[in-house]
Amino acid sequence: MRPIRLDDIVGQKHLLGPGAPLRQLIEADRLSSVILWGPPGTGKTTLSKVVARSTAKAFVQLSAVTATVKDVREELAKARQRLGERDQETILFLDEVHRFNKAQQDSLLPAVESGLIVLIGATTENPYFEVNAPLLSRSTLFRLEPLDDDAVEQLVRRGLVIEEAEATDEAIEHLVSRVGGDGRQVLTALEVAVALASGDESPTIELSHVEAALNVKAFRYGRDEHYDTVSAFIKSIRGSDPDAAVYWLARMLEAGEDARFIARRLVVHASEDIGMADSQALLVAAAAAQAVEFVGLPEARINLAHATVYLATAPKSNRAYQSINRAQQAAQTVGGEVGKHLRDAHYQGAASLGHGEGYRYPHDDPRGWVPQQYTPDEVAGQVFYEPSDHGDEAEIARRMATIRGWRRSQT
Repeated sequence: MRPIRLDDIVGQKHLLGPGAPLRQLIEADRLSSVILWGPPGTGKTTLSKVVARSTAKAFVQLSAVTATVKDVREELAKARQRLGERDQETILFLDEVHRFNKAQQDSLLPAVESGLIVLIGATTENPYFEVNAPLLSRSTLFRLEPLDDDAVEQLVRRGLVIEEAEATDEAIEHLVSRVGGDGRQVLTALEVAVALASGDESPTIELSHVEAALNVKAFRYGRDEHYDTVSAFIKSIRGSDPDAAVYWLARMLEAGEDARFIARRLVVHASEDIGMADSQALLVAAAAAQAVEFVGLPEARINLAHATVYLATAPKSNRAYQSINRAQQAAQTVGGEVGKHLRDAHYQGAASLGHGEGYRYPHDDPRGWVPQQYTPDEVAGQVFYEPSDHGDEAEIARRMATIRGWRRSQT
């Protein structure tokens, strides 16, 4: 199943598609030291094997899990000998490079810097944290992305041909949706499913075989279920029911819902239904969205649960959401010009146009506020934002009432 040509590798079009940078370097046999960074099952080792078959250089493979500094020095000595005797350069593929400690990584530096070896380091961990800066600076970093569904399905169908087996569409769909873009996992699960279905000479893999191979029950989750489930999720958060919200989160994750979609809904909900009642909600939701990108599943489910529970238990207010709706409607129907006292007065000639004239600086007033009109005449006096008395917004309501009282007293 392991590809032997670049064209056989699925996914990673940004690196290996026609004209892509890594492909050009490999085809020209001009590859310099690189770090391949990506989740498990995205093709780091496969890519190195393709390089091994396409280069005139000697290819040596070590695993940082088992190799020692002595092993590295022995391979460097052999590389020096090859270069001296046969004028042949060496590529050293070091799997799990992040497992090497600082001293072990430092032992590679002179050879990489002098060009004695071309290093291909593979890692699932962030190399900016796990690879020594001097070694990283002497290498080109290429990031491999999780395989998309089309690429994973392509792997499954190749595997079925090799195994001389068939599979139902729902079995393939479940298999593809549950492996998180991990090519190695999908092939391992396929192998188990074939074994479970091998009662016949030409086995047909059913959904039950895939469920058993993955140890994950398939949920019915079509287009309708997608929208219905996320609706229940958001309404549970809005209704301040953390138990229901976390249950619907679990249902979406178990059904293979895109974690980034869930994170986006949380970010929107934090402002739409909580807003100024607890402005921390937006920060928590945004942090969870960042964690999804930085950590990825399955660990990011914890971050999503954290944000879900926080939002569900937070005080609720949709007043900020309502304010932009009202303001947009006014902007579309009324319009109005910017008052001269509010216009930009910093450029040459602005003063001659009267820009900034009459503007009062709020910080000059001990109250931190001055009576001054900020809206166009057409919408003067209209209220777009009305604070509720929920959570932090209760204090905002008190403060705004004071300011509005001052404003009324000045008119």
